[in-house]
Amino acid sequence: MLYAVISEDIGNSLEVRLKTRPAHVDRLEALNAEGRLVLAGPHPAVDNDDPGAAGFTGSLIVAEFDDLEAAQDWANADPYVSAGVYARVTVKPFKKVLP
Repeated sequence: MLYAVISEDIGNSLEVRLKTRPAHVDRLEALNAEGRLVLAGPHPAVDNDDPGAAGFTGSLIVAEFDDLEAAQDWANADPYVSAGVYARVTVKPFKKVLP
């Protein structure tokens, strides 16, 4: 089943986010290589693809996991969690309808 991992950053997270990004992206690339990643990306803090110093307010990942517990465990192990980038992470079942 698909699950949405909806994360919210702490304030002024950009520096730590950038430092931790390679480890975060490695995990996403592993999901993608397994054919389990539907989409992933950050929420810019301003209405621009490149928010510059404004940074990001969180992230959204939609991926396939065996169950909610597996999705939650995966989300909890994210390097952004251990580095303190995220203030909150919510994991929910997701049903893709379109496209």
